[in-house]
Amino acid sequence: MVEPLTYTQTTLYQEVFVMGKGTIVLAYSGGLDTSICIPLLKERYDYDRVVTVAVHVGQRDEEIDMATKKGKKFADRHYTLDLREKFVSDHIFPAIKANGSYEGYPMGTSLARPLIAQEVVKIAKKEGATAVGHGCTGKGNDQLRFDFIIRSAGLDVVAPIRELNLTREWEIGYAKDHNIPVPVKKDKPWSIDENCWSRSIEGGKLEDPAYHPPEEIYLWTVSPDKSPDTPAKVTIEFQKGVPVTLNKKKMAGYDLIQKLNLLAGKHGIGRNDMVEDRILGLKARENYEHPAATVILAAHRDLESLVLTRQELAFKRMVDDKWSELAYKGLVYEPLYAALNAFINTTQERVNGNVDLEFFKGSVRVLGRMSPNAIYSSDLVSFDSASIDQCHAIGVSQYFGLQARLVHGLTTAKKKMK
Repeated sequence: MVEPLTYTQTTLYQEVFVMGKGTIVLAYSGGLDTSICIPLLKERYDYDRVVTVAVHVGQRDEEIDMATKKGKKFADRHYTLDLREKFVSDHIFPAIKANGSYEGYPMGTSLARPLIAQEVVKIAKKEGATAVGHGCTGKGNDQLRFDFIIRSAGLDVVAPIRELNLTREWEIGYAKDHNIPVPVKKDKPWSIDENCWSRSIEGGKLEDPAYHPPEEIYLWTVSPDKSPDTPAKVTIEFQKGVPVTLNKKKMAGYDLIQKLNLLAGKHGIGRNDMVEDRILGLKARENYEHPAATVILAAHRDLESLVLTRQELAFKRMVDDKWSELAYKGLVYEPLYAALNAFINTTQERVNGNVDLEFFKGSVRVLGRMSPNAIYSSDLVSFDSASIDQCHAIGVSQYFGLQARLVHGLTTAKKKMK
């Protein structure tokens, strides 16, 4: 039996426990943290009704089914919202256009959190709730992403795991005492977040940066050494910066991503094992799977190099970095975020064309690219072409690096005087 919690008598906890009874809406995944939040919100926070909301952004069907069944069983009311296409069009496509990545990996969880929070807020207003709950800890990034959206809507935030300083072991025991089935065990306490763009795995022994992750944590990708010995070739067509066809077959964004997850994952593409810097400054060991994201971003960057000018590419790299920083933090209401999207969308008008790729043993390689908007001229660049009189370059060469040459000359002269 888990012993009752004891609380430090701080102003924070006093404010928490004087909250009046009513309805609270809980962002619900069906996992350990959000599952124990349902009884905690009643037992520790004195809420009369807990309404749960599960948002489908590309998790496995069995995961959504589990969240739906558990929500209906343990909460007073439950909603399951299918927002897969909206997630792709409103969050993944902008991320592709911005080459969205953080510290070297394609972002996934951070892209979904604002959408989930926004939809939970809508349900909270529909249900007449004044507060929204979530199962985030006080050490991760998601708490900030959720809190930002919820507080922007003028609603209160309740986060039991964070506010009650709960540990993973305590949560598992509490769930057992309340007959709540949870998908984690003490010997395999992985914390997994999944959407169609990315799958993250953390927790347990993975918190040790020196620990070698077992193959069992991976679901979307095979180990490269067990991938096929024959390469696979695919072609992705882009229109205005987003993928529209795979191997000449026109597909909806969500379907194309899922198909690429299967194809690239089969070849061991899209794993990241890294030490990541969280928003709060903590370093955390993270494991990711994102086959489709790895492939699409590689193809998109390559196509941009064919159609954008040197100045556009240089400036866009800075814009992409800033966009990724804001997206990682979930600051989608930051005015700069909208301004960056406006610039990015302008550049993407010309990002049209095909990219041919090869998958082999965990790597993706660009084989070739073509675009009606290419600013590449095989005639001008060819050594066999006479389209440009090479003698014209002599004048350019006379002035090229002039100031640096002058400085170099002065420096050399002073050295000789010594």
